[in-house]
Amino acid sequence: MTPLAFILSLPVRAYRLTFSPWVGRNCRYDPTCSAYAMEALRVHGGLRGGWLTLKRLGRCHPWGGFGVDDVPPRKY
Repeated sequence: MTPLAFILSLPVRAYRLTFSPWVGRNCRYDPTCSAYAMEALRVHGGLRGGWLTLKRLGRCHPWGGFGVDDVPPRKY
């Protein structure tokens, strides 16, 4: 994980430790948004992974979609 991706993953890790146990597994997508964020940051780095995470969070609302939404593979 790049240094920027690690820094961007800190709030996600904090969410997973504090709020996620209370919220439960009520996510409309599989994998959950926090798991998606960690995977996107690990695979794509800070900039692209952060952008993919923001796009995913933008789709995560009551009128959004649902189902399997995997992180796209890295383009070389």
